Amino acid sequence: MNVELRDPNIIMKLSRLGSFHQSRLSFLRSFLNEFKDWDYKKDLFDLDKDGFGIAVYSFKKRDRVYSLICYANKINDYERSDRVIATKWDAAFTLHDGVPLKEDIERLRNEVPKQEVGRLSYKELTLSRANKSVRVFDHVVESLSNGTQPNLDLLKKVGYLYRTTAVYGSGKFGLADRFRIKNREEINGPFRLEMMLVYLVRQFTFDQVNHVAKKRNPKLAVNLDSKICRNLGIGNSTGLGMAPFIVNHPTLLNNWILSREVALKKIREIKIVKTKDISLFKECVKNSIKNITSWNTESEYQLKKIKLLLQDVRKFTLFLENEFNFKKDYPFNEIYLWLEKETCEECIEYIVSIMMEPFGEIVQPLVGQMSSEEEKYFNIPTERNVKDLKKILENKYSNILKIDFNKENNNQKFWFISKNKEEPRLANRFKENGGDLEQPLAIARDIKKLYERLLSLKKNLKINQFLIDNSDLRHVVRRAFIIENFPYSEIQDNTIGENIVPIDMLRLKLSFFGALKFDPRSDKWLRICMFQGAPLPNELKNYDEQWVYKTFS
Repeated sequence: MNVELRDPNIIMKLSRLGSFHQSRLSFLRSFLNEFKDWDYKKDLFDLDKDGFGIAVYSFKKRDRVYSLICYANKINDYERSDRVIATKWDAAFTLHDGVPLKEDIERLRNEVPKQEVGRLSYKELTLSRANKSVRVFDHVVESLSNGTQPNLDLLKKVGYLYRTTAVYGSGKFGLADRFRIKNREEINGPFRLEMMLVYLVRQFTFDQVNHVAKKRNPKLAVNLDSKICRNLGIGNSTGLGMAPFIVNHPTLLNNWILSREVALKKIREIKIVKTKDISLFKECVKNSIKNITSWNTESEYQLKKIKLLLQDVRKFTLFLENEFNFKKDYPFNEIYLWLEKETCEECIEYIVSIMMEPFGEIVQPLVGQMSSEEEKYFNIPTERNVKDLKKILENKYSNILKIDFNKENNNQKFWFISKNKEEPRLANRFKENGGDLEQPLAIARDIKKLYERLLSLKKNLKINQFLIDNSDLRHVVRRAFIIENFPYSEIQDNTIGENIVPIDMLRLKLSFFGALKFDPRSDKWLRICMFQGAPLPNELKNYDEQWVYKTFS
């Protein structure tokens, strides 16, 4: 049986992409799998009685060492902000390549807390900062110092002690350029070092609360229970800055989505499924309901999605228990077809993620195919002609070409870069100034414009000749030739229409990071939790790979 890959015109719609969930392909999970047999160590922990100071953590294997250097600083409550305009944070971090010398730690003490205005060196790989969830942090310290464990209901509601507000890499602010490290086998996967930083920061937050509690009441204080630690992650606040990334990296986006689609295709093509794999799938579906019911948000938009997801997952569970026979041939293909017919997009993609759990032998080889050397595909094949280009547009952007951009509702928004922080923003072109500063992120509109210009031209006109008079469309000419070979490289939707929900773009990327429990604070930014339920560093060598479905169990 040969199952076709899913149609990009369906899968690459924002509503579908905004329904993706973490899976075995997600970067934080592939990071844990790669580093599970590395030696973890807390190398330095020099904090004062209030928890301010320096700590160093490391992963080591043979001659390779990665070290997280943490700087915990005292700040006033009014200085604490998750916005990009913040200049101070409760803690700042950098991932150092190798074992940091004393002079490295002193050099970085002056630079890392400054973040964007500091300067790092090629020895540093990633950079981040984080703020306490003050209410939770103070409650945990107070409880532990009195010899008791904290209130689980509060911890379940928030899910973390700290939340990061940015994680930087790839040459920013003097950090090591990607070319220096890209051939290292252990980081052959997108954002692997960023995931390492966040994971070790999580451990620092546990050590810090234990330390402060002990200093406050040495005789009575207890450590935070390891089970509670496992069920806490690291929070993150993410805004529009992440959205253009998936537009500006088409081949990378393709490789992420394609890996997921190939995994689904291969699972649907399994004729006879082993009993142990059936049991694991069913167990993950059942356990996952706990995650859905503990998913907290005040967003009406997200609450509706959660309610529908829970309703459909329960419906699916009843279907598995009472109607479905796993002994039939190609059972997962039957399940997928049922999902498409009977459940919402959120549920379809949720169960697709769970389908991957029993099949590490299918998923694992795909992890190594999720990076992309994008510059290889940057050149435009100028020897091709207008006929070729027009055919690509008709085949690959058929839905886009139907949009009428002369209607205000289809051309309402524009993307621009803020002057203060150089961060992406979205505005209404008919109500706000700045349309002349629009960034080239309206791909659907520009594809349509390109197509309309091609209609009156000779079919054999070479692309190099076309570009002489149409250089303003060079960016979408390039994209068209990319999508010819990378079918999932393009969002098949209008990113400037009145109905765009920008957080769908954020959710797409964050699902591949491995985020849980998306909590929109508006249609333009949200909070998430990462590594909630994950094994602690000293548990990595023999951990349960399905931990993500067992939080607070």
